[in-house]
Amino acid sequence: QVQLVESGGGLVQAGGSLRLSCAASGSISRINTMGWYRQAPGKQRELVATITNGGSTNYANSVKGRFTISRDNAKNTVYLQMNSLKPEDTAVYVCNIHIILWRSDYWGQGTKVTVSS
Repeated sequence: QVQLVESGGGLVQAGGSLRLSCAASGSISRINTMGWYRQAPGKQRELVATITNGGSTNYANSVKGRFTISRDNAKNTVYLQMNSLKPEDTAVYVCNIHIILWRSDYWGQGTKVTVSS
């Protein structure tokens, strides 16, 4: 089975930066998409950014120009560099891996990001 463990969340002032990490372990197919989603209080979970094993990225409009997603395929690890953070970025950030050949999704437990004004 696949497990995802996130780290890097915390409390930061508006305008600050954080870098989230997510390491996948278990039986991982190399053909996959990894990404970050977030859920704020009172809101639905939304996509933040995704990246394929080939390096193609996709970002939510709300984070374009501020967040950067990257990955290390050898380590099965995905990162999210978050700059110019805003209070509205406050949420639990959850890591995801979608394994194409298995048509399967796996989710981490999340890491909390709090941005104060």
